Amino acid sequence: MSSPAAHAQAHAPGHHDSKFHLFVQIAMILAVITGMEIVGVFMREFLPAWFVITMLGLLSVVKFMFVIFIFMHLKWDKIFCTLLFFIGLILGGGTLFALLALFRMQASIPLTYTP
Repeated sequence: MSSPAAHAQAHAPGHHDSKFHLFVQIAMILAVITGMEIVGVFMREFLPAWFVITMLGLLSVVKFMFVIFIFMHLKWDKIFCTLLFFIGLILGGGTLFALLALFRMQASIPLTYTP
C-alpha cells in the first residue's frame, strides 16, 4: 500500500507517464520514417530502382513492427497472442503470393474473339 505522499509525488507535475512518452517517441520515429519514405520516392530519378524498392520495403517493415508491438500492445500481451498474430500474417502473405503467381500479368490479358 502506498502512502498519500508517494501517491502525490507520482502524480506531481514533474512526473511523466512512461508509456505516454514511449508512444510519443515512437510516433516521432514513425513520422521520421514516413518522411524518409516520401523523400525516397522522389529520389527514384537519382537512385537505382532496386535500392528505392528495398529501402521502402525495409522502412515499411520497421514501421509495421513498431505499430504492432507498441501501438497494438502486442509487446505486453502473452506470447500465444503474438504467435497467433504471426501465423495469421504468414497465412495471409502466403495467400497473397499464391494469388499473385496465379493471376500474373499474362493471365489477365483478355482473349480476342475470332469468329
